[in-house]
Amino acid sequence: MIVWINGPFGGGKSTLVEELRPRWPEALVFDPEMVGYVLREIVDVPTGDFQDLPLWRRQVADLAVGLVEEHRRPLLIPMTLVDPGSRGEIFGALKAADIVVHHFFIKVAPEVLVRRIDARSHFPDDPAREERVRAWCKARIEVCTAAVDTLPGDTVFLDGESTPRELADQVLAHVG
Repeated sequence: MIVWINGPFGGGKSTLVEELRPRWPEALVFDPEMVGYVLREIVDVPTGDFQDLPLWRRQVADLAVGLVEEHRRPLLIPMTLVDPGSRGEIFGALKAADIVVHHFFIKVAPEVLVRRIDARSHFPDDPAREERVRAWCKARIEVCTAAVDTLPGDTVFLDGESTPRELADQVLAHVG
């Protein structure tokens, strides 16, 4: 089983997964961003978004399938995945491997996202890089919030204004 936690940048995906970890110790955490970081070290990413690389999408699906099949444990995946084509490609591969995917999307108001993005720090020793990352995340707020209308019908929507504990309760109740 895969629990995919989707939503905009700054939406609380990683925070929710960190809340779930101690409450669901048998679950593995797979962050597809790591695959993107590795690919960025090897090849150019012309658009600046590693999700646009077909290899990223294949590797994410293959690694998720491999982790579930070889370790026989649930998989928690915190990853923004709003492009319908990319999502369809990855989720299609997971379905073809007969893996159950519970898809959650954290909905957060744009003004809250801006505040959260501004409040976090990834590169405290590199202010210029920090600002580029923040600008990149903010530039994607509109496409991420608009994606709500294109998500699969079985998507479970979570209120991003809820506490991480409340969200974890909802996820765990849903997946049983």
